[in-house]
Amino acid sequence: MSDVRKLMQLLKDGISAFHVCRAAEERLRAEGFSEIVLSEPWKLVPGGKYMVRVFDSTLFAFTVSGEGKTGQAPELRMASAHTDWPCLKIKPNPEFPGGPYARLNTEVYGGPVYSTWMDRPLGISGRVFIRGRDAFHPEERLFDSGEPVLIIPNLAIHMNREVNKGVELNPQTDLIPIAGMVPSAEAGGAGRDGADAPEAGAAKGRWFVRYLAEMLDAAEEDILDFELWVYNPEEPEIIGLYGDLLSSPRLDNLTSVEACLEGIAASGDHASRDGGLRINAVALYDNEEIGSRTKQGALSEVTSRILEKICLSLGLGREEYFDMLSSGFMISMDVAHAVHPGHPEKCDPVNRIPMGAGVALKLSSSQSYATDARAVSIIEGLLKKNGIAYAKFSNRSDMRGGSTLGALSSAKLGMLTADVGAPILAMHSARELMCVRDQEALNSLAGAYFTD
Repeated sequence: MSDVRKLMQLLKDGISAFHVCRAAEERLRAEGFSEIVLSEPWKLVPGGKYMVRVFDSTLFAFTVSGEGKTGQAPELRMASAHTDWPCLKIKPNPEFPGGPYARLNTEVYGGPVYSTWMDRPLGISGRVFIRGRDAFHPEERLFDSGEPVLIIPNLAIHMNREVNKGVELNPQTDLIPIAGMVPSAEAGGAGRDGADAPEAGAAKGRWFVRYLAEMLDAAEEDILDFELWVYNPEEPEIIGLYGDLLSSPRLDNLTSVEACLEGIAASGDHASRDGGLRINAVALYDNEEIGSRTKQGALSEVTSRILEKICLSLGLGREEYFDMLSSGFMISMDVAHAVHPGHPEKCDPVNRIPMGAGVALKLSSSQSYATDARAVSIIEGLLKKNGIAYAKFSNRSDMRGGSTLGALSSAKLGMLTADVGAPILAMHSARELMCVRDQEALNSLAGAYFTD
């Protein structure tokens, strides 16, 4: 159960991709990892543990073990996951003009299940930039509203009698959260804790920016820009008659982030099988939910830069670097679709997986999952050797399934890759569901992968 307790803490702390990376850094620092900067020279040594922050929402961590041999490439084992999830993002100039309600203009990030965000107290998280010592050095502040401050109300059934037959929600009109009431100019008014609430005609001012300034103890005119998301502040809960289920926001994909952190922390000083250099690494990428095509995503050049820089710092050349990639292995960790008890017909008639079955090995002929027979055989052998429960998963042949960053990274790096994950229900909902045994199995796989 300790595995799940650590996951629950990460789920509480990881309320934005920036917060996930901050929590991961704190965990790794406690395990003896030192932070190095991508734009500075590196002096790596065997036995070292390192972490590299990439644009604040992506994090790499790696260990170096064994001894280098002239002309011999290091053995590379990687695991990857993503730090983001589907939600709503607050737009620039977010205050809606007119009306009695203070509303924030938002846009959809990724592919959330819209209806699950309705009638639910919501928080705000992300980062805000404040004017710094010069234009090229603004000050960055992580932001958390700390309590629910938003809500997106449903339309009453009396005004939509067909609602229980299904209703299409429009992102621009139906997914706009309310932040409070706009009092009349004559009445004035105060918000929570005595702070001034947005005045009438709020669009003429910047009531949301004033709120940020008060929360951050900064001057309103010094706030430059922000990247802020709407998040579900409900805490994870262990539920079920036997305490074997975990209900929580952000299981996709903090379950995998947790397994990566546990694995790399346990990796220790394991040299390659012939005593040469061994690189164990985890990559926690942002922006998987929107295609990974960003400077901090899995399709960027940052992974190859970091891996090549590791080789160069250890006195190796480009040939050893390319050889390391060609002989390396990656596990792409992301959640899998558990068979739904009310809709088993949505899954393949044979290759379906329930919650509680252990690690899902994900396969697709379209290579939306990167796994091929060689890669899955390696992972399957590792699972069998360590007595870890698992099952193989494929989507129905007449339904388009999801995808992961595994196929993208595999193509970018030219590296053998396997897609695995924990099976969950309600994927992309504001609150998802998993079996605690599956997290234990995923963590066990990560540990075995880095220490075998």
